Amino acid sequence: MNKSKDKKPSRQQVFTLLVEVGRKTGDGLPRDARGAALMIYASGIDEAEAVRESVAILKQADMAPLDVTGYGTLAEREAQGHVIEAEERALMDRALAENAVIVAQVTPFFDKDD
Repeated sequence: MNKSKDKKPSRQQVFTLLVEVGRKTGDGLPRDARGAALMIYASGIDEAEAVRESVAILKQADMAPLDVTGYGTLAEREAQGHVIEAEERALMDRALAENAVIVAQVTPFFDKDD
């Protein structure tokens, strides 16, 4: 009677992360950008796992993660009063279904003097 084989509910959740990246050769950012902010939806058992997976993927993509801010799961964000649009929910659903890290938005940073 091994119940663990019979029933394996997914404990994965999707976390919303904001990752600040610096510059690195081959990062794909505009030439005159000094870095960027990336809005990411990442699946994981907990937020720490989602952060680790996101940072690993970004490093593989020749990006230089500097800082990660977690905004929680969909339920946590809704409890805080965040308005979650249908497009954002669809990306979260995709991240969960594919056990993936999805970069939803990239906002490059530029120096004011330029």
